[in-house]
Amino acid sequence: MSSTRAAILGPMRLNFLLLTPACVVVGLAVSRWRGYTTDWGHFLFLLLGAVAAHIAVNALNEYSDFRSGLDLKTIKTPFSGGTGTLPANPDKSIFALVTGLTALGVTAAVGVYFLTVRGWGLLPLGLLGLLNIVTYTPKITRNAVLCLLAPGLGFGPMMVMGTEFCLAGSYSWTGLIASLTPFFLVSNLLLLNQFPDLEPDRSVGRRHLIIQAGLARGVVVYGLFLVGAYAAPVIGWLAGLLPAGALLGLLTAPLALQTFRGVRAHAANIERLLPNMGKNVVLNLATPALIAVGIFVLAGSV
Repeated sequence: MSSTRAAILGPMRLNFLLLTPACVVVGLAVSRWRGYTTDWGHFLFLLLGAVAAHIAVNALNEYSDFRSGLDLKTIKTPFSGGTGTLPANPDKSIFALVTGLTALGVTAAVGVYFLTVRGWGLLPLGLLGLLNIVTYTPKITRNAVLCLLAPGLGFGPMMVMGTEFCLAGSYSWTGLIASLTPFFLVSNLLLLNQFPDLEPDRSVGRRHLIIQAGLARGVVVYGLFLVGAYAAPVIGWLAGLLPAGALLGLLTAPLALQTFRGVRAHAANIERLLPNMGKNVVLNLATPALIAVGIFVLAGSV
């Protein structure tokens, strides 16, 4: 692969982008269960915007971490520490910035389109989403609470409820409760990925939860967020907001318990933590997808 191509594709973190459709299909499922017929052209277009948003935050984060010197200090793992693309091609770093800004522009353009066809109700969520992308590395990572919540908000309420609004033209309590599983899981995804980077992150001024409160408290929060992820569909079902099919997401609960035990036992040991970081990725992809499939079954057909 040429250095230019690497500098464009590497910061996109293509292997991480499956998380986006796993979250978007939850919003699609909610709109179907609410009785709305799917405009598949609209769905594919909003999926493009969502993937572009994910690429934007990845590429801009990679560029910022290279500029700050963080990429030169982290231990690279399959899940954390950056891709290493820009340190290997320092003269091509501008391509990562251009990639991020271009993807951000695509996201904004898709948002403007849906504002025209669905109404201004999308605007607050859309603006918060763009703000989340632009400020994540330079601002949000300097605040422990915001850094913990922002990833989950982006892939949970913003992405799931944004999809629901684009397809149905309105929000619902069903969309909100359905968005909480990806909210908790994705916040946990970024939280766990910060464990190996504690000292490098501290050295460049980041102030996320692991830096502020330590690994032990980070493990406690990780466990509580796992409980929240699985409690959400149960509460939604009991409240009549979600169909029983949403409980299909509970199939990954045994893996979640196993992952938590591994994280608790090996929080300070990167080598032994890695398999649990991999299981954590599986939870993030499989659980929302199973919830969506369960809702689809109750909705009739896709």
